[in-house]
Amino acid sequence: MNGKSDIEKALVVLSGGQDSTTCLYWALDRYGTHGVESVTFDYGQRHRTELACAATVAKIAGVTNRCLPIDTFAALGGDALTDPEVEVASDVDDSTGLPNTFVPGRNLIFLTYAAAYAYQRGIRHLVTGVAQTDYSGYPDCREETINALQTALRLGMESEITIHTPLMHLSKKETVELARDLGALPAMAFTHTCYNGQRPPCGTCPACLLRAKGFAEAGVADPLLAAP
Repeated sequence: MNGKSDIEKALVVLSGGQDSTTCLYWALDRYGTHGVESVTFDYGQRHRTELACAATVAKIAGVTNRCLPIDTFAALGGDALTDPEVEVASDVDDSTGLPNTFVPGRNLIFLTYAAAYAYQRGIRHLVTGVAQTDYSGYPDCREETINALQTALRLGMESEITIHTPLMHLSKKETVELARDLGALPAMAFTHTCYNGQRPPCGTCPACLLRAKGFAEAGVADPLLAAP
């Protein structure tokens, strides 16, 4: 492929979680089932169950899913999502102002690999569930970061790649409402959010608490909690 296509297609970075699943259905609404593919990254994450969740969600949505291995993050360690010796903390690190679930460079690497994969397939739209309204304030989820990365990818690949961030300015409540409106709730029963990798979710880690808060504020029952 030369990075060009006459058909508008989108590649969704699908983690198997709540936000990326919402983004998958956002993409389906705009590009149709035949215009959407998904990619998942195996980066040695503690919550590895999300890999199976991503494959299941993609199957339910009727789109392809490719899982690509990236084990360097696990080799680097030092964070609660890839290092088994680091426990998930409920507060931020005093020295960085960030939670220890922050994996430095993760979204930058994910989107770069996704852009390369999309280029080879003639896809120029990337969709990701990053949001700067996220409670954690991860710096690689900010709009400024994504815009800068998009510019770098366009220059570095001589392409017209566009990174779409449907959730960038939405609260978790608004994200749940969007998922409901897009018909994504049935798939939500097969998603994974828990930082501790538990299924059923632990219900006490920061990710579980944030998810519960969003569904409660939206007045919507979380399908995951009703799943067998």
